[in-house]
Amino acid sequence: MSIYDFKVQKRKDGELDLAELKGKVLLIVNTATGCGFTPQYEGLEKLYEKYHEQGFEVLDFPCNQFANQAPGDDEEIHEFCTLRYKTQFDQLKKIDVNGENESPLYTYLKEQAPEEEVDGFKNKATMKMVAALSKTTKKTGDIRWNFTKFLVDREGRIVKRYAPVYDADVIEADLIKLL
Repeated sequence: MSIYDFKVQKRKDGELDLAELKGKVLLIVNTATGCGFTPQYEGLEKLYEKYHEQGFEVLDFPCNQFANQAPGDDEEIHEFCTLRYKTQFDQLKKIDVNGENESPLYTYLKEQAPEEEVDGFKNKATMKMVAALSKTTKKTGDIRWNFTKFLVDREGRIVKRYAPVYDADVIEADLIKLL
């Protein structure tokens, strides 16, 4: 099994077959519009604009599982992101990333990269705080909060999982190596 075996629901109608993205570097992110990490949209958009022509895609999956921080419907969320952060990358249908109704794609991502490394006192303290707030993080490997990111290479391998505390600046160095 690989990432290219999955299909996900588009924001409007239809499916996106991830096999269509073979040969591209992907950053897969679960997002929310009312989160303390929401300003990371700005950095994600900058990465997208800077590297899209070199084969980079951001797949944005809104998720309302963490403190109800993505309460709107798919269109309301999309409008917020495009107006506030000028996002141009794919925003897909809202999903669950943990639990009984979690997306099969996220089950796979979590199996391939079960834990993210967190360094620094401030980052560790922040992650401890959000983990305590999460009601859906039940087992090792579960997504702990909004803006967990997975970097996928051109062959569809999950290269790294990033905790929500890490923004686009941290990811860029790893991304450049894959492009």
